Amino acid sequence: MVLAYLPSPSQGVWHLGPIPVRAYALCIIAGVFAGVWLTRRRWAARGGNPDDISDIAVWAVPFGLLGGRLYHVITDPELYFTAGHQPIRALYIWDGGLGIPGAVALGAVGAWLGCRRRGITLAEFADAAAPGLVLAQAMGRWGNYFNQELYGRATSLPWKLLIDPAHRPEGSADVAFYHPTFLYESLWDLGAMALLLWLDRRYGLRRGRLFACYVVVYTAGRAWIEALRIDHANTFLGLRLNDWVSVALFLGAVAYLLATRRPTAEADEEDAAREELRTP
Repeated sequence: MVLAYLPSPSQGVWHLGPIPVRAYALCIIAGVFAGVWLTRRRWAARGGNPDDISDIAVWAVPFGLLGGRLYHVITDPELYFTAGHQPIRALYIWDGGLGIPGAVALGAVGAWLGCRRRGITLAEFADAAAPGLVLAQAMGRWGNYFNQELYGRATSLPWKLLIDPAHRPEGSADVAFYHPTFLYESLWDLGAMALLLWLDRRYGLRRGRLFACYVVVYTAGRAWIEALRIDHANTFLGLRLNDWVSVALFLGAVAYLLATRRPTAEADEEDAAREELRTP
């Protein structure tokens, strides 16, 4: 008999003596390595030195992790700083809670610092990194599966996700199956990666335009996935805060694409000069 549901993982933490090895962290680490690998290949294909990407990642990744955690804590402070909660748990990044908007925003600051060291513009790097970034997100989302968190509403669909009683919403102990929103977002991100790679091959988008396409596609997917989720979230005018952030980023990215749809002569000259410098 075939089970018509996705089982929960039997465990999310393994111990090597006193050292806990957490699946959540492994998923994020695997995503980072995959994203850096893809970005190195893309940068080399553009005539750049792949070591540039490794050097920039040394700056971007720690900044991104810090930004993701800060975004989560700032947008949900009541989980840590109200009566009955422990403020120290705001530092427990292994329990989950990394906001992608914050990770990308502060990660961009780290990337800018790394780019300055290598004499690379942030826009150049962002276009090369966009597919790798969304690949990293696709892999990192599986950490939510192992933590049994950030799932969606109850459902009876064949791909429903079984959640253990200890991780079910309060007052829903008898409801076992929920939307696997981690899987939805992971698949959406993989589709976004494929689309970005195609757009780059087809149109050769530069000057931050491919990264803007990433923002448009990712936030469009995040909007409908966010609508399914039932985890704690602050709301404003009936929408979850993450939805408002997605709307703002979506509109900003679309506006940027429209404003740069016709490249200037100066921008064309800059692109030509860079290509000439990288041609052996």
